[in-house]
Amino acid sequence: MSRLFGSVRARATLGATLVVAVALVAAGAAVLLSLYSNLTEQAGTEAERSARAVAADLAGGKRADQLSLDDDDRPVQVVADDGTLVAASENLERISGTGTSAVRPQEQPPATADPGTGTGSGSGDDDSDDSGESGDDDSGDDDSGDDSGHGSGDDDSAGATLQPGEIAEEASLTDGSATIDGDQADYRFAKVQVEVPGQGTYTVYAGGPLAAEQNAVSTAQTVMLIGFPLLLGVVAGVTWLVTGRALRPVEGIRSEMAEITASEDLSRRVPEPATHDEVARLARTTNETLAALETSVDRQRRFVADASHELRSPIASLRTQLEVAAAHPELLDLEGAVEDTVRLQRLAADLLLLARLDAGERPTGTRVDLAELAREQAAGRTGVSVDAQSLEVAGSRGQLGRVLANLLDNAQRHARAAVTVAVRRDGDRAVVQVADDGDGVPPADRERIFERFVRLDDARSRDEGGAGLGLAIARDVATRHGGTLTVQDAPTGGAQFELRLPLASKGP
Repeated sequence: MSRLFGSVRARATLGATLVVAVALVAAGAAVLLSLYSNLTEQAGTEAERSARAVAADLAGGKRADQLSLDDDDRPVQVVADDGTLVAASENLERISGTGTSAVRPQEQPPATADPGTGTGSGSGDDDSDDSGESGDDDSGDDDSGDDSGHGSGDDDSAGATLQPGEIAEEASLTDGSATIDGDQADYRFAKVQVEVPGQGTYTVYAGGPLAAEQNAVSTAQTVMLIGFPLLLGVVAGVTWLVTGRALRPVEGIRSEMAEITASEDLSRRVPEPATHDEVARLARTTNETLAALETSVDRQRRFVADASHELRSPIASLRTQLEVAAAHPELLDLEGAVEDTVRLQRLAADLLLLARLDAGERPTGTRVDLAELAREQAAGRTGVSVDAQSLEVAGSRGQLGRVLANLLDNAQRHARAAVTVAVRRDGDRAVVQVADDGDGVPPADRERIFERFVRLDDARSRDEGGAGLGLAIARDVATRHGGTLTVQDAPTGGAQFELRLPLASKGP
């Protein structure tokens, strides 16, 4: 399992699937909440419409027992101000979530006549029989009026007082359930108050069914539970295929690199896809790295071979002279032995310096005066003149002195009579020119002479002690100091080597 999820392909597939899963869950929850909210609001609107229709009938003068509440799927209750149920749907068997759980209305007394309109006919007939009873009726009417006024007072304490025939503008909504004709269901109940003339404040409760909302939400949940896993499977499969196709060139690069490592054949190259994406750039960079590595290894091999060859000559010569001297002391060539020893010492020093440069040794930040260094290296040399401007560069005094010494050695080796050294400034660079009046360097060989162990005149150079490392060392040191070393024709007809180095920054 750890190996499976250790691959980029598996992690990409898992990551994409998780992201899509989170997005789907969030979107699904938002859809369900929106659907539930909209349908619940729709049920509340229907419930309020039904409650207001009943309230309008009451406000228009209908008695509670005259209301038509036979809608089977709309539970309705009409509650008096004292909490008495005065009307309800005919088949209502149980209800919850409203002001009362009663389902059977109580019988209501006859309506009380409005003040100033006279008494009913029954009261007029009783006047001839018993005036005291008529007085009692009048007293009862007064009591009824007092009760009505008391109800209005309650309304005042609860909120704005409604005028006779007025329906409250605001309706409150609650959730509950009801059983109608044996069928139980959930409803959204609307509560609307109405002031009935001569009867007080009635509260109408009407329910809007939530079955559509519940069915819609249930259907949406079912679709999501089935569709989301299928969609996630499709996302995982597509991501797996796409990442596999995208990473196929990477696997080709990896397998080829493994074979190159096993065979140690640096001439091989990884396949480069015919695209312009990151994988193609990776392949090209890998091939460039392999080419540079191959060049470096070949250079090291040639270096070792050439060094072995160069060391063999002075060592063999020195050994021969010592063996002869051991057998015949009188034949000892002391000067030749010293010369071979010095040559061997110089070659060993050159090889050591090249090894340090190849290892990435960086020069120090010492400030070096090139004019002073040029005069120091030219001192004691025959036919060498110096025309130098005092300029400072940052670097290793020893390595820069070695560059000038190598350039002067090379110039004297090929000059006919004179060697000139000039130090001048060119913008932000210090320029050192070493020129001779010899035969010069052919244009075709002007880069080749900076390669290691390269000598244009092998026999003469070997006789004079040259191993073909001086110019290679000089260029490597110049490069390490951020400069350049080139060769061109000298004004006197020979070769002119030009060393360019950045000037040292001025101190604070």
